Amino acid sequence: MTSPRMRERIKLIAVIWLGWTIAGLFYIVQDMVPRLYSGSTVPWKYVFVGWMTGMYVCAALTPALLWLSNRWPIERRVAYIALHICFSVIFSVVASTLEVPFLLLLHVFPARTPPSLIAGVRIMLGFGLQGGVIRYWAVIALHTVYRSQKNAKSREREAFELKMQASELAQQLATAQLSSLKMQLQPHFLFNTLGAITVLIQQHKTAQAEAMVEKLGSLLRLTLEDVEVQEVPLWRELEFLRLYLSIEQVRFEDRLRVSIDAAAALSDLLVPHMVLQPIVENAVRHGLGQSEEAVTIEVSATSTNGSLTLIVADDGPGLDGPGFASPKPGHNGIGLTNTRNRLARLYGNSAHLLVEQAADRGVRVTITLPARTVPTEGVLCD
Repeated sequence: MTSPRMRERIKLIAVIWLGWTIAGLFYIVQDMVPRLYSGSTVPWKYVFVGWMTGMYVCAALTPALLWLSNRWPIERRVAYIALHICFSVIFSVVASTLEVPFLLLLHVFPARTPPSLIAGVRIMLGFGLQGGVIRYWAVIALHTVYRSQKNAKSREREAFELKMQASELAQQLATAQLSSLKMQLQPHFLFNTLGAITVLIQQHKTAQAEAMVEKLGSLLRLTLEDVEVQEVPLWRELEFLRLYLSIEQVRFEDRLRVSIDAAAALSDLLVPHMVLQPIVENAVRHGLGQSEEAVTIEVSATSTNGSLTLIVADDGPGLDGPGFASPKPGHNGIGLTNTRNRLARLYGNSAHLLVEQAADRGVRVTITLPARTVPTEGVLCD
């Protein structure tokens, strides 16, 4: 078992060896082709061993070149280029000097009579100084390109991680905002219901008050079961709404009439939890509350072209009735305002809420949502 660092070193050595081997084969072919073309005899031993010896000397010095490249990267400062020019000359001298004893030992020095060590160094420097400088810069250039690509990938990875973190934070923020809006709705209808119970007690209507308390307990239990969710199936929302309206019917008796029409095929479509309750509460408060006559509240659900449409309509006094909360921005009650904000957070521009005067009398509120049955990733929108 080897450590990751050791494996990286082995991989680097293999890459260096392979790279200089390919370079050596290139020089060998370049040396042999003219000889073969002219019909000359090819001294295979001198050509092959001689070139490969020089290449492997360069390979042995390559780790030092990579260290110099990392220590003084040419892409950071122009002044480092001048520094590397000096290093390239030093490299060429050192490589040529180290190459001579190996060539003499292997009897492949490119001369008829093997020279002395010092004479061999002078010969190699005379013929190979420029080649050594070129090889140095080839290594520096390749390493610079590799380092740039590695840094670019690192920056891309960091940017992706930051983007993911930002996305997670945005989703957490949106969830917190949605929960805050939802929590505002729950105490709102709770306080209104408790107020209605208090009025019944003051009027000595004990039976009605007890019925409302019992139904309120069932309503709170249902609310707590869905306290963590933002969307529920339509059937669940209608179950919650029927229970809420049963409380209001105890309070207003025969003056409140309710009609709920939703096809069974739409039961599993998702809607925001408590999306209908504040709209219906608004209808009770400003429709029934401002009228001496009985008021009918109609709730319906239809689906067309991939959209779910929820409609709450009443036949009360309408928008011009006394005390009605204007649908203009800034004049909505907490119910309409929070409902609009929740729709915007959940669906962005895919959801709409419209408050308008009904054709005959009363108010008609239309909510349009995307029709879907399974929550998708990234449902929270800004």
